[in-house]
Amino acid sequence: MPHQPVLAQAGGFVLQGIEVQGNRRIEAETIRITTDLVPGETVTARDVNDAVQALFATGLFSDARIEVNPPVLTVVVEENPSINQIAFEGNSIVSDDVLRSAIDLRPRLAFNRAAVESDAARIIDAYRSVGRLDAEVNPVIIERSDNRVDVVFEISEGDVTEVERITFVGNEVFSDSDLRGVIASRQAGLFSFLFAGDTFEQDRLRLDEELLRQFYLENGFAEFEVESAVAELSPDRDAFFITFTVSEGPRYTFGELGIDSFAPGLEPQDFDGAIAMSTGDGFDQRRIDDTIENMLDIAGIQGFAFVDIVPRVVQNFEERTVDVIFEVQEGDRVFVQRIDISGNTATLDRVIRREFELVEGDAFNARQVREATDRLRGLGYFGAVDVDVREGTAPDQAVIDATVEERLTGSINFGIAFSSASGLGGTVALQENNFLGRGQRVGAEFSIDSDRSIYSFSFDEPAFLDREVGVGFDAYFREIERETSNFDETNIGIEPRVSFPLSPNGSLQVRYRLSQDDIEGSDPEDVSQAIINDEGSEITSSIGATYAYDRRNSRAAPTAGYLLTLSTDLAGLGGDAQYLRNVARGRIYQSFRNDDIVTFLEVEGGALVGGDDGVRVTDRFFLGGQSFRGFQSGGLGPRDRFDNGSNRDIDSALGGNYYAVMRAQASFPLGLPEELGLFGGVFANVGTLWGLDDTTIEGDPVRGTFEVDDDPELRSAVGLSLFWDSPIGALRIDYAEAIQTEEGDDLERFRLTGGRRF
Repeated sequence: MPHQPVLAQAGGFVLQGIEVQGNRRIEAETIRITTDLVPGETVTARDVNDAVQALFATGLFSDARIEVNPPVLTVVVEENPSINQIAFEGNSIVSDDVLRSAIDLRPRLAFNRAAVESDAARIIDAYRSVGRLDAEVNPVIIERSDNRVDVVFEISEGDVTEVERITFVGNEVFSDSDLRGVIASRQAGLFSFLFAGDTFEQDRLRLDEELLRQFYLENGFAEFEVESAVAELSPDRDAFFITFTVSEGPRYTFGELGIDSFAPGLEPQDFDGAIAMSTGDGFDQRRIDDTIENMLDIAGIQGFAFVDIVPRVVQNFEERTVDVIFEVQEGDRVFVQRIDISGNTATLDRVIRREFELVEGDAFNARQVREATDRLRGLGYFGAVDVDVREGTAPDQAVIDATVEERLTGSINFGIAFSSASGLGGTVALQENNFLGRGQRVGAEFSIDSDRSIYSFSFDEPAFLDREVGVGFDAYFREIERETSNFDETNIGIEPRVSFPLSPNGSLQVRYRLSQDDIEGSDPEDVSQAIINDEGSEITSSIGATYAYDRRNSRAAPTAGYLLTLSTDLAGLGGDAQYLRNVARGRIYQSFRNDDIVTFLEVEGGALVGGDDGVRVTDRFFLGGQSFRGFQSGGLGPRDRFDNGSNRDIDSALGGNYYAVMRAQASFPLGLPEELGLFGGVFANVGTLWGLDDTTIEGDPVRGTFEVDDDPELRSAVGLSLFWDSPIGALRIDYAEAIQTEEGDDLERFRLTGGRRF
């Protein structure tokens, strides 16, 4: 028990001095200041009591008392020992680093029993967050010399408390299985050790309720409620049983839809096409949110940064419809005070800052902030990007906080494929996408194997002189054995390029190519005369352009929208080659089940028109590999096949001047923890490659003049994919089965490449 002070007489006395005794580590002056007693002033009994309480409140002393000997006070203290070190014993599930960050005690601080008990409770909370409700913590104090102690937390982690069963009461439209797929909690099963969601957490239960509400609102149930969410602990305390009681209510459709504008300068007709639903469609909260975003985009494009879109919702219970009128209102005028960037250690600030269209002093625009966030994620430099907005030094000032978490931007890209014709093959390339933190891309490929030698270097500066102009070039030397055509091709060249935006969604790239392209090494016994006729060296000088129109909702991970590209190359500005090559491609995205299932449909076609002498085999289109899964690269299209039964066996792919392909893909989660980064997929391809400048081939020593079939025969394939966001980069494994084939096609069942599911 602490000593009580000897009180002064009721009237008090004038203090002349304070003596301090018993202190070892704490300065006497610090103790005097803590008492708040000042020599020269009158001291009363209350003042002395308050001084003692102040000493104990510091937590530095195990005992303290004040002896009153007017006109002097003597402060006698007994210091708490200092903490020498803190240790944890018995923990394996939760690391020392995590536990150390959970507690307040630190070495060299004063020891305090209450603080130790409080930290023991914090450790128990840390174990509860990972489903260990039976965890026990026993703090042990070990005395050391020089009034020091070690604090050791002896931990019994206990068994994990799993969610054994999740049931729903009141659901009629959606099954228990459907709803379990919506919530974050998971039932324990055979592979429970892989899951984080099958351990019970009270906070996760609240999240589950919100996820259920969102799911039902997105499926038309405007009256849905979670009446209760109860978690019951089993008698032996090793599992929880969770029961959600829900009231689905009737399904609603959209009724009257309209727009009212109360913002000067904006009329309802300015937002034509912005409403993302129609009367009679099933009620879906996401459609309302999409409409608000569309209207904000339209207002922003027209220069109205200070508007709010407020949906006025009227629920008609008898008709089971929901009327929504979107009101355009003048918003508060807010300007960007500054943009703060943190978390970047390698990437320069200006590389991040240039992704924002906003600068200090601009009118704040939520759409532009959202788009900048997406562009930052799409760079591939960061593992996480968080952009928050907070009030600045005044209500009309906003501070944008951009926090990034950098990731390794260097990569080794490779592809491995197996086909019955050529066996195992592959490519390897090195690439740095954020060179010296400047956002520049530098790549080099060195590939030497039995059928190819490639030495290439590429460089791209996406923001030349910090403007919206990209510059870059490719330089290369390639020696490639065309297995499906049976000839050797050598290319040496350079291709500079410049790109720039034409509109908010459109961009243009202009490029030039100068190369020397050789066809050589052909053996007349196993190569088509059509290729032999193309042998020799040719200089290609061409200029090209690609226009891209991008209306995807995200460039990093699109789930809706579309992307169109048109490309043309004209050769004949000097050099030997003369042709006009055109390629068009369109891809549309659609997602389902809260973006878990992502699909896209792509249509692509190309046309090549040559000069008077036609085009060589190296300038034609080839399909297969990544461009047409299920077939080897160059494995389909016009080809020359001849076998005279002796020593002459010709099977040469000739490529084609025209092609058309349609590709479809769907990707979906596999039910595994999201942190594993594993997704499944299905795909299908259908298309054709056809057309030669001349199907009559002359000069063959055995056949003389002969004909080649270049008709547009359809091919198709279907397959399965596994996508993995692995520690070394995004990987894709495909298994394909060809459905429609033609004689002589080279098939390919397995392919491993780099590629995300989007």
